[in-house]
Amino acid sequence: MATMTYRDVTPTGKEVDRWTLPNVPERITVREMVRLRVREEVARHNATLGPVFQGLVQPTGTELGLNGYRMPDRRQLDWEKQADVAEEAFGRNGFFILVRDKQVENLDEVIDLSTNVDGSDVDIAFIKLVQLVGG
Repeated sequence: MATMTYRDVTPTGKEVDRWTLPNVPERITVREMVRLRVREEVARHNATLGPVFQGLVQPTGTELGLNGYRMPDRRQLDWEKQADVAEEAFGRNGFFILVRDKQVENLDEVIDLSTNVDGSDVDIAFIKLVQLVGG
């Protein structure tokens, strides 16, 4: 099993968020990687129902804020709906993904997440290009 380190990065290279997801398969498709990320961020939100959702895809009925998407009704989100919208956004170039500083271009591309030569976790950068609206 591997550990993924997700980073959200602006188009200018500024890191805005970072977190890790342990115990993922060492070989995984980009689609599975995106869906795991979305499932985790929605689970974190649903556990607290906080006023702000920090995620890859903006849920409907929310407003963009400084630190994420403001949730005026503090509802639970459907991770599968959010993941479907994220897949669609990837296909429309709404964001792109760098794995080990190399851009991945296809959701069906298989990524090897075994640790780097220096023993560090694999770095995965998500760069949002446009505001994404989802479920």
